[in-house]
Amino acid sequence: MHWEQLLSLKRQGDTSKRLRKEQDDTRLGFEVDYDRIIFSAAFRSLQDKTQVIPLSKTDFVHNRLTHSLEVSVVGRSLGRLVGKKILEKYPSLREIHGFHMNDFGAVVAAASLAHDIGNPPFGHSGEKAIGEYFKNGNGQRFKDQLTTKEWQDLIDFEGNANGFSVLTTSREGIEGGLRISYATLGAFMKYPKESLPKKPTLKICDKKYGFFQQDKAFFVEVANELGLISNKSGNDIGFERHPLAYLVEAADDICYTIIDFEDGINLGLIQEEFALEYLIKLVKTGIDAKKYNELTTKEDRISYLRALAIGSLISDAVTVFMENETAILNGDFPFAIMDKSQYKAQMNDIIQISIKNVYQSREVIEKELVGYKVINTLLDKFCSAYINNFQGNASNYDKLILKLLPERFQQPKETLYDQLLHICHFVSLLTDGKALQLFTIIQSNKS
Repeated sequence: MHWEQLLSLKRQGDTSKRLRKEQDDTRLGFEVDYDRIIFSAAFRSLQDKTQVIPLSKTDFVHNRLTHSLEVSVVGRSLGRLVGKKILEKYPSLREIHGFHMNDFGAVVAAASLAHDIGNPPFGHSGEKAIGEYFKNGNGQRFKDQLTTKEWQDLIDFEGNANGFSVLTTSREGIEGGLRISYATLGAFMKYPKESLPKKPTLKICDKKYGFFQQDKAFFVEVANELGLISNKSGNDIGFERHPLAYLVEAADDICYTIIDFEDGINLGLIQEEFALEYLIKLVKTGIDAKKYNELTTKEDRISYLRALAIGSLISDAVTVFMENETAILNGDFPFAIMDKSQYKAQMNDIIQISIKNVYQSREVIEKELVGYKVINTLLDKFCSAYINNFQGNASNYDKLILKLLPERFQQPKETLYDQLLHICHFVSLLTDGKALQLFTIIQSNKS
């Protein structure tokens, strides 16, 4: 792969390539991507979507929006630091093509900002709940009417694939979705393959999938424009990652490792003394002992160590990326950046504590169960009503249910697969609170 191609400014609907030197330096071409994501309805909905604690009203606990903003800040730093080194290694990128280290930072920041934009309400349990409805719930009745890959899209519903659809499909009132640059879409595409086959491999890019069958043609267009390396087998589509996708993933890994841990401490789910011991292992060489000893509150001590820890992990991620940059460009780096970090063991220790004390806490489990019930009910009612209406045998109850859908989601779709995925998109874009509100309305007016 080649950086000048990987940093394509082309956008959906463009008939010719855009060049970096043609852009207005007061707002870099890639910065437009960030702005468009920030102003999108899908991004705004993240303010009421679960990060760790579902339906939490605690003001110091992160939701998907604050998490995404923090990941974008870390991503920008990673992108700029790597960009500076890339331009030193390949001077022609600056001298001939006009690239700046801020271009790398802007791409990674925008892709990081959008990394959770396709996640359903109630966190990762929301993804599982959608899949479970089709795999083990009333949605099983549709299986025989779909192709194997269409069915896999539904039973293994994936927030990353849904995010690609959100960014590129016309549902924000703009033809071609948000019209994000292909470079940013490439950096967003952490898993550039379709839902099948599931590959028995340790390659990080094959861990999940990155696009639904309905988005396949455009996904391939983006990958080809960027010059991503194809690892296609037969009729199955797959590519090696865009190099900057590694940095988006690293930014997310750094933030959820440290900040979910911080949330657990602030919620009282992890004892401060126990937590400090683990954070200090990440930052022991960078601590200003005098400054640290002057901090009088738990929040200040945790905040100080968190900032140092994130800084240490950013620096290490840049080192790992640059040491493996050639292998990454050749599609020969099957790992996550942080898997090769010198702090891997310390990060794993922190994650294991978060799993035990936070992710598996009673409060989280109870509210995830509520999420399962809410999503299952919404899918069942809306799928049935939408399909009955499409087939011309909708009951009056079905018609009332459909009136709860926004106008853009009442439009007919041609195939059963498109109809089902259409409703999944609707449910996935709901906030936790809106999903619960619709569930309450439906439950109080059962047919």
